[in-house]
Amino acid sequence: MLTVITERLGDVVTLRCAGRIVRGQETAILCAAVQQHRRHLVLDLAGVDAIDAAGVGLLVSLQAAGIYLQLLNPSKPVREVLRMTHLDSVFEIQSTEDGMREVATRESSDYVGRVLSGSQTVERIAPNAGFD
Repeated sequence: MLTVITERLGDVVTLRCAGRIVRGQETAILCAAVQQHRRHLVLDLAGVDAIDAAGVGLLVSLQAAGIYLQLLNPSKPVREVLRMTHLDSVFEIQSTEDGMREVATRESSDYVGRVLSGSQTVERIAPNAGFD
């Protein structure tokens, strides 16, 4: 099962993925999370333990559709698949959040989060987010 936690810090939206990005419900969950934001996104893949052809295809399709994806901390299995398919040269891959958070910190310190897992959605909003 795939769980996606959405975090927004300023103009930067990070989707923290945990589980497997594979054909079926898992790719549908990720696609739904991405479509809620449809812009520049950071995908944190540190918690992803497997990705198959459908998962890779989804990432490529999203990029081709004009959604700019930055991949953050891909796990060893994900990094290996990206290397073997030569997609490590297509996507911007970061090993730290420092550069990505720098822009967000300048913009705003508000945080809004949402968790998607299966058919369940839970929204989390940090204290004082958007209530200045």
